[in-house]
Amino acid sequence: MTQKPVIPRALASQDVDQAIAYYLEQQAEAAALGFIDALEHAYRQIGRYPESGSPRYAHELDLPGLRSWPVKGYPYMVFYVDSTEHIDVWRVLHGTCDIPAWFSSHGQR
Repeated sequence: MTQKPVIPRALASQDVDQAIAYYLEQQAEAAALGFIDALEHAYRQIGRYPESGSPRYAHELDLPGLRSWPVKGYPYMVFYVDSTEHIDVWRVLHGTCDIPAWFSSHGQR
């Protein structure tokens, strides 16, 4: 299996920056570094096996092709769509937020 490039959208990059900033504000540098490592692992996984992500939110939100993958050890999920040439990462959201409400109210539909 070949590895597809994983390309985060601007909002996904902002999500990651905010998560790292939160950990650093909490004086949790090791957690911030661990989050980066876990996110890179998640990106490798979805780049190799895009179909491995859950289609749950695609059905709930009526967004065909949307999949999610957890960031292991952290309460975040990567939301992405598999395109022909790459993996399009839409968001990296905290798992406790109301995902369907968030997508509806933030123009992702």
